[in-house]
Amino acid sequence: MVVVATIRALKLHGGAGKDRLNEENKEALSKGFRNLEKHLDTVSKFGLPYVVALNRFQSDLDLEVQLFGRLCTDRNIPFAETDVWRQGGEGAVELANKVVQLAESGGKFELLYDQTLPIDEKIEIIAREVYGADGVQFTPEARKQIAICVQHGWDQLPICVAKTQYSLSDNPQLIGRPHSFTITVREIRPKLGAGFLVALTGDILTMPGLPKRPAALNMDIDPYGNITGLF
Repeated sequence: MVVVATIRALKLHGGAGKDRLNEENKEALSKGFRNLEKHLDTVSKFGLPYVVALNRFQSDLDLEVQLFGRLCTDRNIPFAETDVWRQGGEGAVELANKVVQLAESGGKFELLYDQTLPIDEKIEIIAREVYGADGVQFTPEARKQIAICVQHGWDQLPICVAKTQYSLSDNPQLIGRPHSFTITVREIRPKLGAGFLVALTGDILTMPGLPKRPAALNMDIDPYGNITGLF
């Protein structure tokens, strides 16, 4: 697996302000590196070998890139710098070679949980093992929906968690590698066609899955206000 990281994102997770990411801040980079370590810990739980791709920005400072390399080396984390936006394919040769090595090294994918476990237990395992949460709080509405899923025999389906991408928690303001937090599940949505249950956390909003040609492309309105193409 390739885990992509940037100096800017790590500094942000280390407490650097969004308007100061181009400034040297080795302390923030070192602190934010803990966020990357948690993601790598999660990948390891699935039995997958990984390599970190450092996606270079023109604004990256050499001293910080060197620090990133030392942080990886000290922890035996394989990594490669990528500079594809500027060098094209040549900027990813090092990464490609390491991916080939990983692919040939083996590795056995392992599921995080037994699908026959109760719905709430599967969600709690994800929260603890993937996000580092202390536990999960289910709203009364989510509990009702879990009961409905059990009633219909949908409790054997795998779980997809809908959560903010800005934090390991369900709070987008909680950056870095947070500890001592719980995740709130407010709703359970069965997606029977896809074959999984979606656990909505925090204030996350979801987007519809659209076909190659969305129905909106067939809709129009003429100068007289008549709408066509709705059905």
